[in-house]
Amino acid sequence: MPKETNPPGDIPDTQVYVPWSPSGGGYTVKVPEGWSRTTQGSATVFADKYNSVRVEQVAATSVPTVQSVRTTDIPAIQAKSKGFSLVNVSVVQRMGGSAVLAEYHADSPPDQVTGKSVTLDVQRYVFYKLGKGEVVLTLSGASNADNVDPWRTVTDSFRWS
Repeated sequence: MPKETNPPGDIPDTQVYVPWSPSGGGYTVKVPEGWSRTTQGSATVFADKYNSVRVEQVAATSVPTVQSVRTTDIPAIQAKSKGFSLVNVSVVQRMGGSAVLAEYHADSPPDQVTGKSVTLDVQRYVFYKLGKGEVVLTLSGASNADNVDPWRTVTDSFRWS
């Protein structure tokens, strides 16, 4: 069998995923094993090359809708993103329940060595549970990388606990 070659930002088919929960619990999601983990405010970010999985629990008292994401979340994202281009906002079903999915493109932060940016494909899922609020799961990777299956593995693994 020929060895798989991966373009920049392509998550290999052999990637292993491990369950992760925040210290306070409340939910679990599988993240790629071996990726660096950092904290950005109340969010935890797992990253490798051009890919990242960002997880953040947010206080919310009402179910997010396509309209609320379009009118509240998207303008805030657009204001802090270079090269922002909205693709779609829709409701999707995942193994752990329904979520509002915002798909968009944005430029990556400049590389620390070269100063270059790449265009990222971004999928931002908002899961909601009464009494627990929202968990926003944002996956990003280089445009044209084949990350459909890895991103599905991560988003289908989300579970409230």
